[in-house]
Amino acid sequence: MNARDEIIAQFKQVAIEQDKHLAPLGDDLALIDSGLDSLCFAVVVARLEDSLGVDPFSADEDLRFPVTFGDFVRFYENAAR
Repeated sequence: MNARDEIIAQFKQVAIEQDKHLAPLGDDLALIDSGLDSLCFAVVVARLEDSLGVDPFSADEDLRFPVTFGDFVRFYENAAR
């Protein structure tokens, strides 16, 4: 499974588990409008570290945090390289 597919799967799974309404996941979707809260994102990031083997949030102190879903996916794709 590639990073995008794994991220989509984790967003959907966490939304179900946390009883959240997940917005349609498109590259331009602002993460703040996704329907997930900060706890959900913490769970997603922890699971992605397990499944993808990377945590891009701990890699660089000068990083720019992702704002959109597309940014989030690229963030993980770039960290996996």
